[in-house]
Amino acid sequence: MSNEPRRAGRHFLQIPGPTPVPDRILRAMDMPVIDHRGPQFSKLGLKVLSGIKTIFKTSHPVVIYPSSGTGAWEAALLNTLSPGDKVLMYETGHFATLWKTIAVKLGLQPEFIASDWRSGADAGTIEARLKADKSHTIKAVCVVHNETSTGATSRIDEVRKAMDAAMHPALLMVDTISSLASVDYRHDEWGVDVTVGGSQKGLMLPPGLGFNAVSQKALAASKTGKLPKAYFGWEEMLASNKDGFFPYTPATNLLYGLAEAIDMLHEEGLDRVFARHERHAEGVRRAVRTWGLEILCKDPKYYSPVLTGVVMPEGHNADTLRRTALDHFDVSLGTGLAKVAGKVFRIGHLGDTNDLTIIGTLAGVEMALSLADVPHMAGGVAAAMAYFTKTSKAGST
Repeated sequence: MSNEPRRAGRHFLQIPGPTPVPDRILRAMDMPVIDHRGPQFSKLGLKVLSGIKTIFKTSHPVVIYPSSGTGAWEAALLNTLSPGDKVLMYETGHFATLWKTIAVKLGLQPEFIASDWRSGADAGTIEARLKADKSHTIKAVCVVHNETSTGATSRIDEVRKAMDAAMHPALLMVDTISSLASVDYRHDEWGVDVTVGGSQKGLMLPPGLGFNAVSQKALAASKTGKLPKAYFGWEEMLASNKDGFFPYTPATNLLYGLAEAIDMLHEEGLDRVFARHERHAEGVRRAVRTWGLEILCKDPKYYSPVLTGVVMPEGHNADTLRRTALDHFDVSLGTGLAKVAGKVFRIGHLGDTNDLTIIGTLAGVEMALSLADVPHMAGGVAAAMAYFTKTSKAGST
């Protein structure tokens, strides 16, 4: 036992993932482990393999791995590319940088379009680079839909239009780890070839499941790709998935939770889920502006519905503020990563949230700003409350 006294009340886990797991999903996972080669599991497998397609908005296969999102990143590259292939990637932030690092380790040649980490991927820049690639040496374009380290959401529909305008045959790969089931996303309609996802954010599950939604073009590329693959290979997975099974031991109880999460998302309605996230994000941004603090994402076009990065005033450390918020008010805020470490904190507003979740979080932040002697104006919580009150209607949250 810890010598620390018990803290009453709920902990506010307001990092941009993992997000709190709803009781309903926890109860769904509270099942005896079953035979993953038996008929009961087959029914579960077929249910989730079919249901998850509706979240990606695809009629094509979705591969489910017992892995983190990092594993799903690796799977997307391994299954479609060959050693030495060039890939075009956009530096939207820390996680785009990590994906690039994986590409290098796999023997690929990433070309990284640099940015200041304060916006989404610019489709015009991608189009110009692809038009210049007359010999089509670039085999894939990789974009992070929602950059979790910064709070900027790229416009994937615009990226697809840019690729079409350039008449370039490269595969389009998109990371939706922090946007899936929180931000409108359309795998088929936007012509995405591989969509990468993870379980621990908008899907409201614990970490442990990674996803690849796969187009027919990507499947064709997997037949000729020369990178070595075993655990992450699509071929064996898809063959087993036809009957609801997996080629190796799956994360059975997480799949029970996934089935419940899919049901919950459709009970609320995906469009309502997306609208809820947009509304909560705007409330948070109004609070930040009222405090007189700067939002990390500079262009409103790219504002993220799932998290807001907040820039600390010069001379003040974000981690000190985060520690104050945790110690005094039991609220966890996201840390700044890599080049924005200590300079930025992140407020997560994704997953199973409602108006009071957000207001409670903002109250904790505003009180922590005062206790940490961070220069700010009062009234951020009141600004969010006024916005939520004005926009509230029956069933809006």
